[in-house]
Amino acid sequence: MAFAGKWETESQDGYDEFCKLIGIPDDVIEKGRDFKLVTEITQNGDEYTWIQHYPNNHTVCNKFIVGKESDMETVGGKKFKGTVNMEGGKLAISFPKYHHTSEISGGKLVETSTATSAKGPVVFVRTSKKI
Repeated sequence: MAFAGKWETESQDGYDEFCKLIGIPDDVIEKGRDFKLVTEITQNGDEYTWIQHYPNNHTVCNKFIVGKESDMETVGGKKFKGTVNMEGGKLAISFPKYHHTSEISGGKLVETSTATSAKGPVVFVRTSKKI
């Protein structure tokens, strides 16, 4: 149950380069750069509800069971089928344009997204504190 709770963005590294690479529009990148994203996670065993609250009242809600294919949605609104797996204490899923892991480290929610550009991997790390 380590993931359960409400989390608020504390820091972001690699935000601009990552967002541009996956096709987020510049105006949306600008609004989200300093936004304190709130993530609400409920967990019941391997069943999760993961809600993220973005600027302009945009919300993304993904419900999934670890190890089972689920209907998912990207921040850009693209729907896809994906399977979240547990890898060494981290939740991991491959989105259409990037690979994403989430873990609890030092009492913080650390989300790492990695996309590949022509120059190599582009990594975005969001660290959130429990609120």
